[in-house]
Amino acid sequence: MVTGIGLISGGLDSMLAARVLQDQDIQIIGVSFVTPFFGSERGKRAAAMLDIELKVMDITEVHLEIVRSPKHGYGKGLNPCIDCHAMMFREAGKVMEAEGADFLFSGEVLGERPMSQNRQALMIVAKESGYEDLILRPLSAKLLPETLPEREGKVDRERLLDISGRSRKRQMELAAHYGIAEYSQPAGGCLLTDPVYARRLKELMEHNPELEVRDIQLLRVGRHFRLDTGEKVIVGRDHDENIKLLSMKDETDIILNVRDYPSPITIIPHDASEEAIAEAASICVRYSDAPRNEKVTVTYHSGGRIYALLAEASLDQELNRTRI
Repeated sequence: MVTGIGLISGGLDSMLAARVLQDQDIQIIGVSFVTPFFGSERGKRAAAMLDIELKVMDITEVHLEIVRSPKHGYGKGLNPCIDCHAMMFREAGKVMEAEGADFLFSGEVLGERPMSQNRQALMIVAKESGYEDLILRPLSAKLLPETLPEREGKVDRERLLDISGRSRKRQMELAAHYGIAEYSQPAGGCLLTDPVYARRLKELMEHNPELEVRDIQLLRVGRHFRLDTGEKVIVGRDHDENIKLLSMKDETDIILNVRDYPSPITIIPHDASEEAIAEAASICVRYSDAPRNEKVTVTYHSGGRIYALLAEASLDQELNRTRI
């Protein structure tokens, strides 16, 4: 039986690509990836709907290297889509070889995303993956060069499609044809495309080029400030974020909150100077229910011990200056 290894993101395009190949009685094995910037949950739901096997691969380390220094640059955010897609095909190629499968495929559509799915970008991705002649894009195949599985007759090119452009009309028609009623919306799956998150990540990379995974995960939670001393302060916005911050804390962190008043959890990751702790305490007071113009007690945990200091709420202009 002919077998194709597909990049299954969970979006409609990847699901349709798999369905088009299943129409040719091709066995499909899906691959979905996990990094701090996106997960595999959407891929798992899609695989269940497609009734296919799904292999989940954690590519954090190799992906972080690409995010730090992408050969082909970034998109509108910090999304190195061309480099990322080539790397994903390289990783999926390992599955193809291990399974003795015949080719790789994705749901990419020519021209759907102007920067990462134009003809040149698709060709670059294929070439740099190391599997140039084995990568099939079933939804746009008739508009792209013929691949080895097509030339060998493993895939019938005439039964592939010629979709192009940003309109989703044909995809929606195909979804109705295949009875696919639930699917993730295009975009939004990768945090690197989110402007606020991208700005925070860029700032983190300037201060910590090594990009530790927990620091990346913390970017998703709370208000973020960079003090003049160089330390970062993160303040929970609500009860749920307070819980998240506490669940993500490290033994080297400084944890602050206001005594006697409802207060956000405030964290200084990776220890801090006395000056930074004092400033973080003022920020914590500002977002608590404590009076604005008087000093209150702030407790903080450091090195397994609890300390206390008096602090007055930070001024808004100072917060705006240090806010990331």
